[in-house]
Amino acid sequence: MHSSPQTIALFGNSHQADKFKCALQIILKLQQLGLDVLVAEDFMPVLQEYAPNVVKQVNSFCVGNCEADLAISIGGDGTFLHAAERIRRRAIPILGINLGRLGFLADVKPEMIDVALERVASGNYNISERSLMEVNTSGEVLDSYPYALNDVALLKHDNASLIEIETRVNGELLTKYVADGLVISTPTGSTAYSLSVGGPVLDPQSATFCLSPVAPHSLTMRPIVLRDDVDIKFKVHSRTERFLLSVDGRSQSFLTETEVTLRKADYNIAVVHVFSNSFFRVLREKMMWGEDIRG
Repeated sequence: MHSSPQTIALFGNSHQADKFKCALQIILKLQQLGLDVLVAEDFMPVLQEYAPNVVKQVNSFCVGNCEADLAISIGGDGTFLHAAERIRRRAIPILGINLGRLGFLADVKPEMIDVALERVASGNYNISERSLMEVNTSGEVLDSYPYALNDVALLKHDNASLIEIETRVNGELLTKYVADGLVISTPTGSTAYSLSVGGPVLDPQSATFCLSPVAPHSLTMRPIVLRDDVDIKFKVHSRTERFLLSVDGRSQSFLTETEVTLRKADYNIAVVHVFSNSFFRVLREKMMWGEDIRG
């Protein structure tokens, strides 16, 4: 049990106007429960267009200056990452409402919204702390937020041949990956990009990083799981002298003379769960573990 929140901040995808009905349902339910509602300024225009009377009583907030007891992301895991990026170090727990395919971060289905909000209002929920990765670059500066909740990827450009990624752990050479790229995931991100390139599923509470090569030139290259109290340095070699660095999907091109360092961030993101064992439940449902999928 946790203390009952008084102020709830809403985050949504401003490019998905068809999701506004769910957002209005959430606003009305929260107001019925006696909670104050704030809406992210980049999501407010969508609501104002479709339901001006409802949002008249709702204030907006600057996405870089969110002050609330709890946040709700409306959309999917991508919207959840968007909310986490804007909350940053404010230690505001996030509840994810999933309006698309079942997600690992946004795991509340639309038909369970009212029940979920009632539990939140009464403090009947759990919180899991999720670790992030901090990204540092030598030379060129990373334009985007230098923290990843899911993963960091070093990738070749579309028109490039294979790249070589020299990888050192606490100064010691691990290997030189020759591949289309390399995905470094947190436990939370193990079910995202990393999984699609053959990485293992990690328990979200495990203190680990996973390195998974993308289309490696050698079949002997396999994913490796490391403790997350290490510094990992990367030096990329490419014929085009450039590579892509992706931080939770935010991509930027860098010269190969740029060295990339990853380490565990000094803060976590708090994820709200209103149903028990939600990770394992979603894992079973999303990946159909144990299901007979034969025709």
